[in-house]
Amino acid sequence: MLGPYALIPEESLWALIPLAVYILVSFRPRVHALTIAMIACLFGYILTGQTPAMTGALVVKSLGSTLGLIGFIIMCGAGLGSVMSEARVSHTIVYWIVKYIGVTTEKRAILCVIVTTTLVCGLLGTLAGGCAIVAPILIPIVAAAGLKPATVACLFQSSGETGLIWGPFTGPTVALLAITHLSYGRMMLWAALPYGLIWLTVIYFCGLRIQHDPSYDERYELDTAEQTTLGITAQEKRVTLAFLIGFVGLLTFSMITHQKTAFTVFVMLVLALVICLFKPLDMSVMFRAFAKGMGSMAGTFLLFILLNMMLEYINYGHGFEALGKILVSFAGEGSRMMVVIMGTLVGSFGVNGGAVAQLQVTHDLFASAVKTASVPMEFWALALICGSRVTTSIYPGSNMIAPMGLARSESLKAMLFGGWSVSMTSIAFIVVWSWFAMPIFFPI
Repeated sequence: MLGPYALIPEESLWALIPLAVYILVSFRPRVHALTIAMIACLFGYILTGQTPAMTGALVVKSLGSTLGLIGFIIMCGAGLGSVMSEARVSHTIVYWIVKYIGVTTEKRAILCVIVTTTLVCGLLGTLAGGCAIVAPILIPIVAAAGLKPATVACLFQSSGETGLIWGPFTGPTVALLAITHLSYGRMMLWAALPYGLIWLTVIYFCGLRIQHDPSYDERYELDTAEQTTLGITAQEKRVTLAFLIGFVGLLTFSMITHQKTAFTVFVMLVLALVICLFKPLDMSVMFRAFAKGMGSMAGTFLLFILLNMMLEYINYGHGFEALGKILVSFAGEGSRMMVVIMGTLVGSFGVNGGAVAQLQVTHDLFASAVKTASVPMEFWALALICGSRVTTSIYPGSNMIAPMGLARSESLKAMLFGGWSVSMTSIAFIVVWSWFAMPIFFPI
């Protein structure tokens, strides 16, 4: 609620000032995400006239909010990823994929990078972390097949982004399911699967284009140690197989019994214990690795708490409701297609920041319009996915620079070529699909 010193009335567009500050500052280079969120919260604190006691209560509320839970899940995911690395589960999965595909040609090498990066990033729930694991294993192999660093970098990003929207327990997936209340299977069928397949298909041909373009003249220079491929032990095979069986089993159970978001925390802990049991790994070592991984995401958790506080400040002044009325009148009441397209474009070009933050902010901006226009959540999920993924592919940022560095490439041109290609194709798909398919499959 508004505090005793509020500077804005109820249900006013002025309540959106913290969000406007958040968006504008986020586009400035070299400003940390926590700094951006804190500045936005300060604006919200002043505009809504809060007191220290009210702020303390809001912090407690935010810790138990959906964003707070998602932040904790992301921390647990990083913890599980650390345990997987400690037990070489990730290494074994990459080794199996490379061995099965057989990297003998450029096309197979491109396919190997796509499949491996998508799977590992989807399992670990992090793009940079997943690429960091697969890079030292894949680069010597695909370099022998003739792939250029620019090609590998381009494939790393788009494949990793796809893994983040396909992985059942990644932060973006958990957030999307919490926002739309769709089941994982339904979300995949109507939104994530078609969107991801478009991205992977486009980036495959982008990789081929870069390979045959002489302007991309980077080449890998490997030392003797890198040219020696390390194998896997029988124990690593056993623990990886146990992990995959447990992962599929828990995923199937959660889908059959319709488990809620909080079930993901249980999944993370059980899978870490499965690895500990089959490694065998000392439990103290396992929890030390788990805690280390969680600690790496502490800043992200705090960011989500601050983000929830900012959104609550906006809700105190009913800013989203005021904006929703304007958006509905602009799109035309009942124009579901326009709401989906506007949500896609605003999320893609108008909202910056982490993927989970973008999902939540974009949804809150259009929540009233989505409800009024009766937009099916299956199509709204597609718009939210596109809005949260395009931004990192068309603007140079951490999700673009990290894969480029890990692939040992300096070609920002290749990254932008791949990013803009997949982004514009996916936006065009959403426009056509919402116009054609929504009236057929979801008639009013």
